[in-house]
Order: sequence, then C-alpha cells, then structure tokens
Amino acid sequence: MGQSPIKAATQIIEQRHRGCDAALLAGSVVRGEATSTSDLDLVLFYPDISASYRESFQANGWPVECFVHSWTSYKEFFKLDCERGQPSMPRMVAEGVVIKNHDKLVSIKEEADLLLDKGPLRWSKETIEQKRYFLTDTLDDFIGCSDRGESIFIANTLAQLSSEFHLRVHGQWSGSSKWMMRALKSFDPSFAARLMDSFTLFYEKGEKEKVIDLVDDLLRPYGGRFFDGFSIGKQ
Repeated sequence: MGQSPIKAATQIIEQRHRGCDAALLAGSVVRGEATSTSDLDLVLFYPDISASYRESFQANGWPVECFVHSWTSYKEFFKLDCERGQPSMPRMVAEGVVIKNHDKLVSIKEEADLLLDKGPLRWSKETIEQKRYFLTDTLDDFIGCSDRGESIFIANTLAQLSSEFHLRVHGQWSGSSKWMMRALKSFDPSFAARLMDSFTLFYEKGEKEKVIDLVDDLLRPYGGRFFDGFSIGKQ
C-alpha cells in the first residue's frame, strides 16, 4: 500500500471530488481489519447530482471505491438495504470516519445508527414459507446429486440460504460473501461453527450427513421441510 488511509483519502477528495459537500472513509481500513487487498471505501455527498453512482479507480497507492450521493438519494439505498436485510450503506455511513465535514453528517450518521440498531424488516409468515420451500428444494437437490462438481455448487447455495434463514427468522441482519459469516459469528457463534464444520466435512470428504442434519434442525421449528402444497402467484 502507499499512503496512510486517511491521508490518501484526503488527497483523493482534493484531487477528484473537491466539489463534494462531505466525505466519509469507511470499510476495513477504519475497522482495523485491512488486508493486503483492502481498498478505500469513500462515501461522498454532493449538493446537486442528478443520480447516485459508484466508481472504482487506483489512486495514491490504493484501490478506491467511491459511493456518490446527494443529500437525499442515500435514503433510497438505506431503504433497499433494510428490505433485503443487508445493511451495506447504513454500515458505511455509521462507521465512516469524517474526511470532509458538513453539519448534515451528524443527523445522517444518527439515522444510520438507528437503522442498524433496529434491524431489518421482519420476515412475514408468507416469506418464511417461501424460504422453507427453497431451502427444501435445494436440500433435496443436494441429497440426490451424485456429481461432485454439481454438489459443490449446490452446497454453496445451501450454505447461503441456511445462513440467511437462521439470521432473518431471528430478526438479524444478514450479508453476502464474508459478511454472512461475520453476521453469523456475531449473532450465534455456535451455529456459525457448526455450519463451518458441517460444510468443511462435505467439501473435504464428500460427507453430506452433517449438512443435512443442520438444515433439518434449522427448518424443524418452522414446520420442517416444505414441498407439498407450496405455490407462488396462484389465483
């Protein structure tokens, strides 16, 4: 890496986004979790852009991701993140270190903190039924598949669906990629360890039993596997 994150971010704002009202530096570099491939995540607020956008570039020895918003457009991203249960934008704003300040940042950061504390929209009974069905369908594919390559891809989907189900039925934020495991470890470390051990056993030795048991235990409190009688869009 080149310069320190804050110094690099400050210079990038001066060089490329001098017209912004405010700027935050977020991501792994401010959480103390930076790796050799970490980038600088910048959240920028402009007074008059017509649409939010995202751009990536190299600058000052760093890969940079810029998330550019107006003082109102960020609200739609907050809303969408709450609906999908993955708080990417609220988290960046809440944790972001101020690089260029503005009075409005105080209320926006408070808004992000409140959303994170409140959690995502709770799943309805109908949503839980749908998720049960898709988990069941994927589990059946996993059980019946004899092709090693196909089984690996099915297992990947099964791990994602199982993790999402466990978090969301308990009113917790989920995530994608590394954020899913982080969410699991934060909410339920024992489940996270069981999931990791079960899927590792499958990936390394091809043994499916512990994965199947985990998914069945996950579904049991909500009625177990669900296929017969499921429908979507039936009038």
